[in-house]
Amino acid sequence: MKKIVTIIGARPQIIKAAALSRAIKNHFQNKIQEIIVHTGQHYDANMSEVFFTELNIPQPDYNLNVGSGQHGEQTAKMIIGIEKILLDNKPDALVLYGDTNSTLAGAIAASKIHIPIVHIEAGLRSFNKSMPEEINRIMCDHASTLLFSPTPTGYQNLLKEGFHDYTQGPYHADRPKIYHCGDVMYDNSLYFSNMAKTQSKVLEENTLKAGQFILGTIHRDNNTDDQARLTAIFSALLNIAQNETILLPLHPRTKKKMQEVLSEDLNKKIEFHKNLHIIPPVSFLDMVLLEDSASLIITDSGGVQKESFFFKKPCIILRQETEWVEIVEAGSAKICDANTDIIIKTYQEFRAHPPQSFPEIFGDGKAAEFICKEILTNIR
Repeated sequence: MKKIVTIIGARPQIIKAAALSRAIKNHFQNKIQEIIVHTGQHYDANMSEVFFTELNIPQPDYNLNVGSGQHGEQTAKMIIGIEKILLDNKPDALVLYGDTNSTLAGAIAASKIHIPIVHIEAGLRSFNKSMPEEINRIMCDHASTLLFSPTPTGYQNLLKEGFHDYTQGPYHADRPKIYHCGDVMYDNSLYFSNMAKTQSKVLEENTLKAGQFILGTIHRDNNTDDQARLTAIFSALLNIAQNETILLPLHPRTKKKMQEVLSEDLNKKIEFHKNLHIIPPVSFLDMVLLEDSASLIITDSGGVQKESFFFKKPCIILRQETEWVEIVEAGSAKICDANTDIIIKTYQEFRAHPPQSFPEIFGDGKAAEFICKEILTNIR
């Protein structure tokens, strides 16, 4: 029996971890024991707890309750807590997802006491080191033993950074093994989309019809905290909303920032526009149904970009770069940054010529099963 500790800290990681937990429960229950640690990096009832019950995810065995704070303070608290749990439980491996401070803390804690690290979503690069996430993902990759990239581009990024595709075991941090395995979130989208259609009432609650609205999300600090960027984004949304219904599930922090950084006149236009509807954050199942039902998606979220592709929707990216370059290359998404004119022009182009190509970039929906098999085979 292999024992693994899984670290989660933010809402997307809870969802990603669901795929691995489900694979263990369905196929490896007698071979893998999973201990789940929630760092508490982001934690409140609506953003975290409800996901465990709604998605039938195993409850965390530990919650460090770290809370928000400066990067250094938050990461340091998590390192202390994770190290103690690892020393107490002596797992065969530590499983990390993505690029949050929880990911970085887990990588540091495990590498110092020589516990093998399994990094899921390895190899993703924005090539922008001003993003904290970029630093986190690079440092985690270079401390890991097994690295699972969801895309061919991620795999190639690892090769360019000195990893090898011909390494022979036994594997460890100085001799890691890299994979292109597909995306656990594609596993989840396939699994949860049917559930969402029967359980979610989000369309009825917001008087929406499938195919007749645009879904938007805005949450990144460099958009929400920058007056010029947030003004440009909402100016574009107001223009598009002349012809379309736009639904914006927004975190309370984003709504607060809108009041702080946008002009009074722009805030009034947003508040009273009949086609621009701002609602509180939605559950994962609600989000899945909204993504599946929208005609177009506008977002600065890496996860939502990718999910737009899963559900074959055109996507306007409100960033200067993306880790998911494949969806841009396929023509289903375009990088528009926070430029009002480019956002509007891209919207018009997508309406005139909807994307037709959605190649199978993200695997076969069984990435989590593959990862479990490799952990059993290659973690000593």
